[in-house]
Amino acid sequence: MSDRNTWPLALSVRPETMNTAAFDELAGAGIFHIELSSGSIDPYYSVIDFPNRSKEITQLAAQSGVTISSVHLPFGPFAEIDPASKDPSVRNHFLRIQTELLEAAARAEIGLAIVHPSGEPYEENEREERLSYAIDTIGRLCHTAVSLGVTLCLENLPRTCLCRTSDEMRLFLEAIPELRVVFDTNHSLKEDNVHYIRSVGSRIRSLHVSDYDFIDEKHWLPGEGLNPWEEIFSTLEEVGYTGRFLYEVKNPCPAKVAENYRKLMNKRMEGTR
Repeated sequence: MSDRNTWPLALSVRPETMNTAAFDELAGAGIFHIELSSGSIDPYYSVIDFPNRSKEITQLAAQSGVTISSVHLPFGPFAEIDPASKDPSVRNHFLRIQTELLEAAARAEIGLAIVHPSGEPYEENEREERLSYAIDTIGRLCHTAVSLGVTLCLENLPRTCLCRTSDEMRLFLEAIPELRVVFDTNHSLKEDNVHYIRSVGSRIRSLHVSDYDFIDEKHWLPGEGLNPWEEIFSTLEEVGYTGRFLYEVKNPCPAKVAENYRKLMNKRMEGTR
């Protein structure tokens, strides 16, 4: 068992917010842990030059009391960096890009990296083949991460993406013992969130917290959608979760995120949504 009150507030932020004013705003709201995140390759290079400036950026954040404790590796464009691509040149390019970013994260002493298992859309009759490619590619990347002292976390995804069910996620976890999970609370469309959390249990190292309508991902603040938060909290405690309570929401306002976090942690939402 764990205690939800020990899960520190954290927030996913974009590369273009890597400046002193933004870090001061985060700290002023009581957010001292962040995840650097972009879905696309380009911002890591053209906006902040992360491969060459990762230490400088983390030191700038530290001056405001903020720690960049994870980096979300890019997952697009799908045609260029899909780890489940049928084209080996695309999978190899994925490995080259992500390895360079992992090396930069390691130099900056960022200990967690988040990765997607696939792009989309995929046909149902190709999932087995795609899974085979992705497990091999993610396994190679995880080996690199371990050698760099970085924990690689695989994210559950929606729609036709891989790892839309806990059965698919377990295929990766069984094949790659060092791999961990980042559980996104607004991605499960094929399976109940509580069941998914129980199924992968202690392998969950981090969260992406937001709410949705059970139809598609929305990245709303908790309480704006249909998630049964008390059940989710209790299940995370049951499986011994001890990581961050990291929000990944649209257009995040640090003050509103912090207010939402305080309400969630101070009120058991029994019987409420």
